Parts: sequence; structure tokens; C-alpha cells
Amino acid sequence: MALHQVELSILCPAFTSSSCDFSVARAIPTSVCFSLPLLYLWQSFSSSCPGNILRFCLLLASIYPAMDIDSASSVVLQALTQATSQDTAVLKPAEEQLRQWETQPGFYSVLLNIFNNHMLDVNVRWLAVLYFKNGIDRYWRRVAPHALSEEEKTSLRAGLITNFNEPVNQIATQIAVLIAKVARLDCPRQWPELIPVLLESVKGQDGLQQHRALLTFYHVTKTLASKRLAQDKRLFQDLASGIYSFACSLWSHHTDCFLQQICARDEPAALSSLERTLLSLKVLRKLTVHGFQEPQQNMEVMGFLNAVFERLKEFLECCRQVGPENTCREKLEKTIILYTKVLLDFLEYHPCAFIPLIQRSLEFAVSYVFTPAGEGVAFERFIVQCMNLIKMIVKNEAYKPAKNIEDSKPESLEAHKIKTAFFTHPTLTEIGRRLVSHYFLLTEEELTMWEEDPESFAVEETGGDSWKYSLRPCTEVLFLDIFHNYSQTLTPVLLEMVENLQGPTNVEDPVQLLMKDAVYNAVGLAAYELFDSVDFDQWFKNQLLGELQVSHHRYKLIRRRVIWLIGQWISVKFKSVLRPLLYEVILSLMQDPDLVVRIETATTLKLNILPVFPFFFSDETLICDFFRSHCITARAKKDNFRTEQFLPYLESIFGLLFHLLQQVTECDTKMQVLHVISCVIERVNIQIRPYVGCLVQYLPLLWKQSEEHNMLRCAILTTLVHLVQGLGAQSKNLYPFLLPVIQLSTDVSQPPHVYLLEDGLELWLVTLENSPAVTPELLRIFQNMSALLELSSENLRTCFQIVNAYIYLSATEFLQNYGESLCQSFSDLLKDITNEGQVQVLKVVEIALKVSPILGAHMFQPLLPAVFRGIVDGERYPVVMSTYLGIMGRVLLQNSSFFSSLLSKMASECGQEMDQLLGSVIEMWVDRMDNITQPERRKLSALALFLCCRLTTV
Repeated sequence: MALHQVELSILCPAFTSSSCDFSVARAIPTSVCFSLPLLYLWQSFSSSCPGNILRFCLLLASIYPAMDIDSASSVVLQALTQATSQDTAVLKPAEEQLRQWETQPGFYSVLLNIFNNHMLDVNVRWLAVLYFKNGIDRYWRRVAPHALSEEEKTSLRAGLITNFNEPVNQIATQIAVLIAKVARLDCPRQWPELIPVLLESVKGQDGLQQHRALLTFYHVTKTLASKRLAQDKRLFQDLASGIYSFACSLWSHHTDCFLQQICARDEPAALSSLERTLLSLKVLRKLTVHGFQEPQQNMEVMGFLNAVFERLKEFLECCRQVGPENTCREKLEKTIILYTKVLLDFLEYHPCAFIPLIQRSLEFAVSYVFTPAGEGVAFERFIVQCMNLIKMIVKNEAYKPAKNIEDSKPESLEAHKIKTAFFTHPTLTEIGRRLVSHYFLLTEEELTMWEEDPESFAVEETGGDSWKYSLRPCTEVLFLDIFHNYSQTLTPVLLEMVENLQGPTNVEDPVQLLMKDAVYNAVGLAAYELFDSVDFDQWFKNQLLGELQVSHHRYKLIRRRVIWLIGQWISVKFKSVLRPLLYEVILSLMQDPDLVVRIETATTLKLNILPVFPFFFSDETLICDFFRSHCITARAKKDNFRTEQFLPYLESIFGLLFHLLQQVTECDTKMQVLHVISCVIERVNIQIRPYVGCLVQYLPLLWKQSEEHNMLRCAILTTLVHLVQGLGAQSKNLYPFLLPVIQLSTDVSQPPHVYLLEDGLELWLVTLENSPAVTPELLRIFQNMSALLELSSENLRTCFQIVNAYIYLSATEFLQNYGESLCQSFSDLLKDITNEGQVQVLKVVEIALKVSPILGAHMFQPLLPAVFRGIVDGERYPVVMSTYLGIMGRVLLQNSSFFSSLLSKMASECGQEMDQLLGSVIEMWVDRMDNITQPERRKLSALALFLCCRLTTV
């Protein structure tokens, strides 16, 4: 043990009690001479709290200039080392220790020292970077609690950009991110040197330093570009205009280097240059899209965007030359996708500036997607990006002239002219045919999934934004948009394809089967556009029914597609007289040997029985103009679902649905089938009662099996809601299962409530509405309500409805058990709630007074003085005032003795005579009678006023 350690162990025994204390001692230079006061200081620091060890080290560093930050680093280093342990007994105390140090001055300087030391363990340095990054979010802002001092921040900023030589990629990325976080808060005002230092480092000859600086440059640019305040945007635009030329030259240089090296088959050098090309292109993307208010006026920006097309062709040719096994292949494809993102982003943010690029973009995208030019080079993600580019140009509102040409902007007319010149009849015909005959065909992978994992195939997600990333939804959305905008040209093309496939298809010809599947898919997608061109009823009877009767196992593709096609047309054009025939088809296909066909049939049944709503085209655009949309909707409503037509098939179809629910194993599939069952129960209502026995017995088992699948439990709750509504008062037989489900779903102390609460509250309300009487178990669930009311969430309205239901069912028992706690919850709510929320709370009180005048007034007595004061003071919000008067009117009419005591109490508080106060109430009541709009309340107020007048007379 060193001399100074011996001195400390003698004079300060506490120092020897901890291994952590020895590590501090080892870090203290032997040249330090410890005075007795300093030792006393150490003893007080270390004994009061282990977290003070770091503070002592930092204090010691300030007292002895010869002692640098390393003395504190060893303490933090040990804690970080322990925090990387897999042993929780070591890990948890270390994490707690680090958490305590987060607010200590100098802690982040120590972390910077640690993660910049490349000799330390990678895991420790990684953890130091993460703690530093999290600390920026919490303590860097000047207004933050325990904010870092300006002196320390200045030191940290300088330390962060001292060098860019981090050897570990993951740590380098995290350092770049944390520098970007600081830049978001401090650059350029408090950190003007950041960008110049980065640019200088990017110009350096050292490969590692150049890459790390470029990586940091990208993250800083990305972060600054994401700021949305007007002043921040102007600062970024100033930055962009200053560095854009350099960024372009940097990108061009690295791109040329890569192309030369890949041609020379120097793969390591090519990969290095490609990484720099990718980073510089990412920087340019942010600068181009967010750095210029009117980019079309900047020649460099437009020059870069035009160069993108040439570079894309060069990189695509590289893809043709290098094989899939080449080390550059993955990053090469990423770079190609990034080029397309530059075009897509620029089109999204600057549609008018993009107009000069429309022609070239369409030529490029259509060439690689719909002509042989793309064969051998176009990979799936690239095709998706090209299709999205075409889609965004076709449907861009800025490129569509106004209905009155004179009102159109010149830019819109120019863009429309370019589009019209490009989308000629031959071009549209080729695009339409190619989409259907090539991209709509089921792939080998999809057919394999059908055989090996039919449930995943049947419920594959194609909604939401999947069209942005997945090929099949992307092709379907593009087809819909092009068909919608050019239906006059494409309708004859599609009808010709349908005509060529009439009659049964040879089951031995898989190509024809796939083609028919694709064409029928197109007809289903374009159903709204084909409304006037296809007599679907005749086609259903003469062609499609025959297709469904072919039972060969290879024909399952067509059976599945035809029943899907019918589902698409049901809400467009399908006569009511054909519904029984459809139910017979559904009954047959629900027994099909193929699971995918059965699942698709169940989905079609759901579409058949759901009510008709206005239709929407593609992802967000209305299917047609207002008039035509409403014409289609009106026609569909006329031929809508009729319960009496469905009832003869109800027992059989419901039994098959239940059997399907038992057969499927995947959570998503069970949810889908449960949704169909819920829809059936909802539409037939009480007629379902004879057939639900098996489902009632199965749901408890399914609930137990779905313990880890909250979304499936949500579907079960929805099914139970409709089941209770269908069973009515008979639902009390479900209480042994139903009430524990409600209890769990609405208990905010249970983690699943995050997913189940909304549906659980709806089930709770429906159960009360259909309950013949309140049982002790049903009453006990109300214990959950206080916590629910404290949440003050969007579910408050449902909570109030539940309270009302309890009052109507059993006011006396309910109020005696929960009136006091409910009144307290309402008191807390009224302190911080909107006027509309106040009305909802007071309506519950009014209902309690209506149902139980004596007990209700007693239980909600603490709320009534505020109501009385609101009337006297003349509440300004009319609906609230109307509710106040309704409550006071009921108290006055139905419990006059209570009103008298309340009046006496309020008169005492106000220092007035009772008659004087009552006179003020009457005067205000008469003045605000016009606020009361409901006839029942006006009548109530009139009677109450009459009684008030009698009281004043007496």
C-alpha cells in the first residue's frame, strides 16, 4: 500500500472499508500531501453517502492543479465496469450510483475522458457514451433542473471535436449522434466552430478521420434540418447556401472514386469510397430538400438533381456487373435507394420546383419498371421506389388544373401538360397490361407461403403505409391511382383482358390460372371505376358461380380470388335478390378443403353484412367526385344486407365460423375471424341466442390462452360486447367469466389495461345496460372507478355513463357503498376540467337526485355549495348554468328541507339574510331562464321558481 494510502487508512478508517475507496486512493497522485482538514473532509464525504466519493475527487482536482480529471475517472470507470456486469447484484448498485452522479458537476467531463480512451473496454466506453447522450437530453438546456454550467459545456464542446479517430463503428455512430444533439441546442450561436472543424476534418487525408468527420457531419446536418421554427429554418438555409458547393464536390469526388475502383475490381477501396459516397449523399439530401426556400432558382441544386439520374444509371449498371456475393452489393443497393429518396423527398416538399424534372422522372421510372431496360438490374425495393415516384406525380394535387382553367396556376398547367404528353394511349396501355400481367401475378414465394403458412398468407398486412415499402401493395395502389386518373383509356384494356379469360381455365395450366387471378384482382380493385362498365350481377350468375364450383385443388387460387372479388363488388353493385345465392356459396366455401379459401370467405361474409358507408379510393383520396360517390352509395344502400334473407343460413354459417375460429392458430387470424363473428352477432342481434352456446364455452379458454396477446384480447372484448347485446338479460349467465374480464380490463394497476381499457369500459357499460339487477359481484367492480376518474382520459364520458347505469339499476345500494368516494372523485375532477367536463359530472349528480332525491342530496352534499354559488354569481357558460339550475331545481322540489338547510348555510357564509339570498337566487334564475333549452328542465325551473316565490312569501 502506498504511503498516502497508509496515512489515509490510519487517519480515516472509513477509507479502508470499501474497495471503491481504495480505487480512489490509487488514483490520487503520491505527490499530494494530505492535510488533517482535508482528511476530515474526506471522512465526512465518504461516510455520509457513497455518491459523494466522486464529488470529493472533483473537489480534490480543483484544489490540487497537479491532479487531473483521471482521479475522478477511476471512480466512474469502476462504476461503469460494474454496470456492464451480467450479475444483477453488481449491476443494480452500479446503475444507482451512476444515476446519483448524473447531476454532479464534472461528471460528463469524466464520461468524455472515458469514452475517448481507446484502451478501455469497448462495453464500458459504449455505456459512457450512452450516459453522456442521455445527459444531453436531461441537463444540457439552461432551464433544465441541475443544468450543466456554461463553463463545463464549453469544455465539453471543445472535447467532442478534438479528434475524429474513434476505431469502433458503433461507438463512432453514437458519438456522432450526441454531437448532433448538442448542435441542435447550441449550433451555430454557442458553437460556431463546429461546422468549420467538421469541414476541415472531412478534407483531411486520414481515412478514418475523414469517415468519422463525415459521419458526424451527416448527423449534424440531419438534426439541424429537422428543426421547424422559422428562425431555425433560416439559419439552416444560411448554412446550406454556404456549404452546398463543398457538399456537391465531396459527393462527386467520392462517387467518381468508387466507380473507378469498382471497375478496377479493387473491392476494399471501392467499399470505403462507397461508404463515403453514401454519407455525402445523405448530407446532400438534407441540404437539397430542407436548405432552400426556392430551390428551382439555385443552379447547383437543379444541377445536382439532374445529375442524380445519370448517377442512378451508372450505379444500376454496377449492379449488373457485380454479383450478389460482392461485398459492395448491399451498400450499392442502399445508395441507389437513397438516390430515389432524394427525388421523392424533393417532390414531396417542393412539387413546383420539381416540375422541370417530371418528364425525366417518368421516363426513368417507367423505363426501368415497365420495359426490358430494368431486367437484370431492377431489384424489388428499387421498383417500389420508382412506382412511388410515378404515383406521386400522377396524383399530386399541385399538378392538376382547376375545373375552371382560368383559375389554374401556370405551374399546374405546365405540369399537367407534361403529364398529358407523357401518358399517351400506348404508354398507359403498356403500363396497365404490365401491372396486371406481371406485377399482379402471385410469386413463387407467395405460393410457397400459401402452402406452408396459409394463415400468414391469408392475413398478410397490406393496409396503412405498406405501399411505401412492399411491392404488392405498392403495385395495387399505383394501379388504382393510374386507373382513377385515366379510366377512359384503361377500362377497355382491362375489359379486354377479362374477355380473353372467360370460361373455366385448364387446371393443368398454372400460367393461365395465375393470369386469371391477377385479372380478377384488377377488376376487384377497380370496382368503383368499373361501376358503369360491368354488369356484375350477370357476370356473377353466368361466370363466377361456375368458377366457384370447380373443386380441383389447383383451382383454389380462383375460388379464393372469386370470393374476394365478390366481396369488393358487394358494396358497389350487387342486387339484393342475389344475396341468398351468395349465402349458399359462402356456406359451401366455408367447408372448402383449403384454409386460405375459408378465411377469405369469412372476410367476404363480413363485407356482405357490414353497413355501407361512403367509399374512399386508394389510401386517402375520395373514389370519385361528390355526386357520383353518393349515387353509388345510394344504390348500394338500396341493395344492402337484409337480416331476413340471412337468417335461414345463420345456424350453419355461425357454426362453421366457430369451427374456423378453433382451427386457426395464429393470433392475427383468430382476431380476423372473431371480427367476422362479432359482425354477424351485431347484425342479427337477439336471433343469435340459440346458436352461441359453443362460443360462450370457448371464449374463456381463448381468453386464458391469449394472456400474452393483448390485441387478441381486445378482439375477444369486442365479441363479448356484441354477445351481451344479443343475449340481453340472459347475459347474466356469463357473469362468472364476464365480470373477471371486466375487472382485469379496467384495473389501471394491471399492465394490460393500456390495451384493454377502452373495450373493457364498453363491455362494462353494455353489461350494465343489459343487466336485470345489480349483483354483489357487479357492484364490487366499481372499486376500479376511482382510479379511472383520476386518469381524466378520453374515456371519462364512458365512465360517467357507467355511473349513471349503476344509479338507474340500484341507486340506494350503489350510493350507500360508493357515494362518498364518488363525490370525492367528482370534487377532484371539478377543480381541473373543461366546462363540457363539468356539465358531464353535474349531469351524473342530477340523475342521482332524480332517482334518489334524499340519498342523492346527502351523498353529493359537498358539491352543492359550489352549484349554489355558481347560480348566485351568474355562471357565464350557459350550459353549465342550465345544469346548475336543473340540480338546484330538483333539490328544491324533491327535498325542500335539504334546500332550506343549504340556503341557511350559504346565507351564513355570505353574511346575508336567507330571504335576501333567496331573492338573489330567484332574480338570477329568472334572468337566466333563456339558457335552459330542454323542455323538461324549463318545466322543472318553472315549478322550482314557483316554490321559491312561495318560500319568500312565507
